[in-house]
Amino acid sequence: MREFDVSAVTKAVRDMCISANKHLPADLECCISECAAKECEELPKCVMQTLKDNISAAEELDIPVCQDTGMAVIFAEIGQDVHFVGGSFEEAVNKGVSLGYTEGLLRCSIVADPLRRINTKNNTPAVIHTRIVDGEGIKLTVAPKGFGSENMSRLRMFTPSAKREDIIDYVVDVVRLAGSNPCPPMVVGVGLGGDFEYCAYLSKKALCRNVSEANSDSFYEEMEKEILEKINNLNIGPQGFGGKTTALSVAIEAAPTHIAGLPAAVNIGCHVTRHETVIL
Repeated sequence: MREFDVSAVTKAVRDMCISANKHLPADLECCISECAAKECEELPKCVMQTLKDNISAAEELDIPVCQDTGMAVIFAEIGQDVHFVGGSFEEAVNKGVSLGYTEGLLRCSIVADPLRRINTKNNTPAVIHTRIVDGEGIKLTVAPKGFGSENMSRLRMFTPSAKREDIIDYVVDVVRLAGSNPCPPMVVGVGLGGDFEYCAYLSKKALCRNVSEANSDSFYEEMEKEILEKINNLNIGPQGFGGKTTALSVAIEAAPTHIAGLPAAVNIGCHVTRHETVIL
């Protein structure tokens, strides 16, 4: 049994909220540079260079890479042999988010009620996904999610008669309908299987995969490649001005499901799909 003081959770979440909003994952930044080099026409090439300049400016000026510093989404993998002391784990996470957003001077975007719309002024509560795993480790991922891209996400309950091509067409159509709204080039997360809510969780989790990593299942690896190619043939392009780069990456997460269904969710991330992970 490992005893772990929740104050360390608070500090880690605080620091990651600030860092993730100011620094893109290295793999994503590299992908943006590679895609910028592939653009041939002047306008999309100029837009991609502007996106790169914005990322560099955020680093140089120590400011958020996007003004929408997002809703704090936390993925927590907690070993079953961990015993938290010093308070509640969930309260510690939310305290870390509060400190990160207020001390880090990040925009606070959360309202306490979806209809009465009163801002909580500290970006809490966070969305917390907790998974109990073997061992005594603690893995935390903070993924700030802006809503320009979140609002373009979709979920559909297919029947089990749906084929691979139907899923591909659906994902591409979600991107086509989104157009320039999610600030392309996008990162596209796809969740397949589970049930209504679990496929949405999978699609959000997919956005945290390293964009340079292919799916470990060759069936889904080929599917990701095909979807990405079809999306980039839409000619939406960087910020909707046309070009070769509508999406930077497509990641699929799949899970077992019921014989009577085939849930499918598409979670759209913008070109600053932010996330950071620590192991405590």
